[in-house]
Amino acid sequence: MPGLVVFGRRWAIASDDFVLPGAFELFVRLAWWIGILVLYTVHKGHFNCPGGGLLHIYLLVLLILLAFIICALSALVYISMQGTISNPGPRKSLPKLLYTRLFLCFPEFIWAVVGAVWVSDSSVHCDKTVISAIIGTVIASWAIIIFTIIGVVIVFDPLGGKKTFYLTDSAPRNLESSQSGQLLYNVKNSATRVWEKRIRLLCCCIVQDDDHRVAFTSIAELFRNYFSDTDLVPSDIAAGLILLHQEQDKMESCPKEPEEVLCHSPSSLVTDDLHVELENAAHYMLFAAAAYGWPYYIYTNPFTALCKLSGDCCGSRPTDSDITGSDRHNFHFGSILKITGLQYRDFIHICFHNKIYEIPFFVALDHKKEAIVVAVRGTLSFEDVLTDLSADCEDLTLEEVLENGFVHKGITQAANYIYQKLINDGILNKAFTIAPEYKLVIVGHSLGGGTAAVLTIMLRNSFPTLRCYAFSPPGGLLSKALADYTKQFIISVVVGKDLVARLSMPNMEDLKRRIVRIVANCSRPKYQILLRGCWYGVFGGDPDNFPTELDGRNQDALNQPLLAEESLMVRRSPSYNAVENESHLNSPPQYPPLYLPGKIIHIVEESCSSRLCSSDIKYTARWSNETAFSSILISPKMVTDHMPDAVLKALNSLSQEHGSCISC
Repeated sequence: MPGLVVFGRRWAIASDDFVLPGAFELFVRLAWWIGILVLYTVHKGHFNCPGGGLLHIYLLVLLILLAFIICALSALVYISMQGTISNPGPRKSLPKLLYTRLFLCFPEFIWAVVGAVWVSDSSVHCDKTVISAIIGTVIASWAIIIFTIIGVVIVFDPLGGKKTFYLTDSAPRNLESSQSGQLLYNVKNSATRVWEKRIRLLCCCIVQDDDHRVAFTSIAELFRNYFSDTDLVPSDIAAGLILLHQEQDKMESCPKEPEEVLCHSPSSLVTDDLHVELENAAHYMLFAAAAYGWPYYIYTNPFTALCKLSGDCCGSRPTDSDITGSDRHNFHFGSILKITGLQYRDFIHICFHNKIYEIPFFVALDHKKEAIVVAVRGTLSFEDVLTDLSADCEDLTLEEVLENGFVHKGITQAANYIYQKLINDGILNKAFTIAPEYKLVIVGHSLGGGTAAVLTIMLRNSFPTLRCYAFSPPGGLLSKALADYTKQFIISVVVGKDLVARLSMPNMEDLKRRIVRIVANCSRPKYQILLRGCWYGVFGGDPDNFPTELDGRNQDALNQPLLAEESLMVRRSPSYNAVENESHLNSPPQYPPLYLPGKIIHIVEESCSSRLCSSDIKYTARWSNETAFSSILISPKMVTDHMPDAVLKALNSLSQEHGSCISC
């Protein structure tokens, strides 16, 4: 539902968001009131101790004050439970109740001060039980006041005043085009500055230079563009994700048509090719995981990693000229040795240097596959996150091969950094001097997978036999023409419902539209959606069949948005839309569709007896295409399926299963 408007500004909370926090506070207040009532009843007539008169008045007024607060909270919770997300009509009286509840904070604050003064008075000599109870009351009062202040800060929207202006129907329509254009420009600038300040605050611990400032502005504009046309609060987004998750599970549980099953059955030739690539992928995934260094090694070996690294790292290290960047205590290199099983002499170059658009990598000799492996690290720092989020498009032209290809800007700059290192610093020349008959293979996971794919495109003309294995690469990476071109030499591996492999600006826009539609059309209160969704996410069961306003509508009507759906979009004057539409006609889209690189292997779980099972999981793999990842899937595993250990586990399971089948 649109954000609540109180005190003349919009807040990042809706009128139906007071049910759960209000019910919790109501429970605390009731228990508190009952405790004070028992204390007052037991000690009634025994307030003749020094300071007892003030104590008697304090408890009596506190009981009355708590009673008023409980009544206000009860009404607030009851009204907040009415209606649906897109139907706030039954909750129109909630702002008045909220004003009443906030007004009661002032006498509560004053009485908390009085209680603190009474407790700190050294002349009071009443019963210790009474004093302890008053101390508990004072602490509880101050705790609730502090949490209330924190809650207000959290739901404060810096742009609330400006957004409230645009949510009114009459004001913008009466403005001239030049005035409305100037106001829109000011609002956009304000929104960009707010997002930029938030990003700077999150990255306050890193050294910031010109590259960081440019990235901050670019990322701030990305967030501003994405959130500028909707009026959803965070709880609306959570409810929408829960509804989409259950709707998606219902669709997956439906039996497939025979034709749909047959179309996924690969021929024997394709199956043989798939098994070969799966075996290679399982082998090279070790290098991609090793690029993460000691964080990955400790994550996968939490009980023994530190002991092994402390005992073995100090003696095995290449010369200082082969390592750039910081590796305190030699933990990174020691972890790489442990994970890959290589010897220190097998490493040509190791770079731990990390800045925005500059990510760590290493070059090693893989004697088992007779390959020179370039392994690129994935996201592991704030600088890497900034590289990920620099999602503008950049041209990449390949002479005599392809023109006007689009690529992810941040990842392309990271790939160009490694390209300069490999070529200009002579790292690859050194490697091929040592092993001239070896082939070149570039691998990486996540950000490293995307960087490896773009780097492979840059090196393809110089090394025609080059191969790349990109594990869980970002979905918004290459334009369609480039993605088709890379199918000759790049293999992408995606596990399950991996979020990152489906992450692109068009997919995020599609997710936003789906959230708005399903939230607007659901006819259940938000608190029921959240409670049942949490239960379903933890304990499983059958997905809820939430009734919607779409039920009973004919197919033609389904193509038209509902009024509730339109109410969740920020209303702009026709002049704004006219100006923006005209500008878009004469300029290319800022975020054109981008896809996964190369041929795609999709690995999915075949069987799992329960939601919480961790063993006896079987995997199946099949060739897929980029259109299968054109929509973000909501699942508890959308993040865990992306983790390098999950990818390695799935690949090892498939490789071992195929090996056992061959031996049989």
